[in-house]
Amino acid sequence: MKKLIVILLILLSMQVFSQEFEKLAVGENGIDFKLTTIQGDEVHFSEINRNHPVVLVVLRGWVGYQCPVCTRQVGQFISGAEKIEELGTVVLMVYPGPSDVLQAKANEFTEDFNFPDNFYFTLDPDYSMINKYGLRWDVPKETAYPSTFVIDKSGKIVFSKISESHGGRAKVGEVLKVLGKI
Repeated sequence: MKKLIVILLILLSMQVFSQEFEKLAVGENGIDFKLTTIQGDEVHFSEINRNHPVVLVVLRGWVGYQCPVCTRQVGQFISGAEKIEELGTVVLMVYPGPSDVLQAKANEFTEDFNFPDNFYFTLDPDYSMINKYGLRWDVPKETAYPSTFVIDKSGKIVFSKISESHGGRAKVGEVLKVLGKI
């Protein structure tokens, strides 16, 4: 019996450690991914990034409640939408969470927002994008580390802010300052 348990533990650890997770930093290239918007349209990161700088905002998503800090951050980005659009930039927001409730909770989260045309609000029900970027906050009542990246048209990350708490998020002013330099 002990031998069986040891074999199972080895197999389990091989599965965990074989997953490819990277925490991306400034100077590295963004990793390509595909997600679906809240309306059901497929968004391919590399296609958007081919013609525009991208502000990639990873929210906590559905963690059992709607995060007030996420709500405030989304509102701040929407308030800066005109300047962001003037800079030819697209904002891609990622809302992760359990797949069985994610669409309904995302609809609830976004009902008070009016997203501009250059904003995409996407769902990550299987944490595929979150895992590719090494942002999975895998503890109870969490989904992903709140993060913001600015990725230039060449695909290079020129700004990265990853919070290991609920606060410490990138502010629109910080992002606009970076966008003004690229």
